[in-house]
Amino acid sequence: MGNRVLVVDDEEHIRRVIRMTLEAAGYEVGEAADGPRALTAFGDGMAWDLVLLDQRMPGMDGLETLRRMRERRAETRVIMITAYASIELAVDAMKLGATDFVRKPMTPETVRNAVTAALAKPTPVRPAALAPPPGRAPERPSVAVVRLTLNGFRLWPAPRAEGKPSDPLKRLFVVQHPDGYEQDIIVQIAPELSESVRRATGRRLPMESSFWTWEAERALNNYLWNEGRIPPNGTLAVNKMDKDDLQVASRWGETEND
Repeated sequence: MGNRVLVVDDEEHIRRVIRMTLEAAGYEVGEAADGPRALTAFGDGMAWDLVLLDQRMPGMDGLETLRRMRERRAETRVIMITAYASIELAVDAMKLGATDFVRKPMTPETVRNAVTAALAKPTPVRPAALAPPPGRAPERPSVAVVRLTLNGFRLWPAPRAEGKPSDPLKRLFVVQHPDGYEQDIIVQIAPELSESVRRATGRRLPMESSFWTWEAERALNNYLWNEGRIPPNGTLAVNKMDKDDLQVASRWGETEND
């Protein structure tokens, strides 16, 4: 019997395409159109090896569905799927135990690669199974949030870049080529962009802000997709922002420790 995958998405045509893609690769596939029906199909989780879970659904969204699934079975492998990826959403998903994080739109190859990679990983355990000591904030997830581009590149923050970087203008990532080799990439953010954000939005986002990590990741993701290669010399410069970037900056939620 092949691995069993539950596909949860409110768009019927997306569920159908994913089902056909995975069944052609030998998987057994079930479907659910929303969070409540997904939980009914999921049951105690023992029947499923993996869940492909859409984030944005009417009513119960993907994060709440993920939380309830993990309460029922901590070992569940879940790939979150969304067209609205952000650092904050990814961190929330990983804290709840998501195995991976993939963006829409997806090609059949992207779906197959993500499922294969998720099933190859060690069985996950419940994050934060032990409550932190009183007065101590929960720790960030130790597993990096992995991005998968539509043309097969994978990228994630380099482990030594976790927390506040020594140079606030730089973000360090690891990029895995579709052929399998990995390379460290430094994304350099132009210092004048902070002033551009202030003028356009009236907000001052310091270079230590997680917004600039999101901006660096987005720029690197777009480069890999558009150019189809790793940046030369292992560096990428971010010198400009578009209207979408500024709209995100205008709504970016800041906290004291962000």
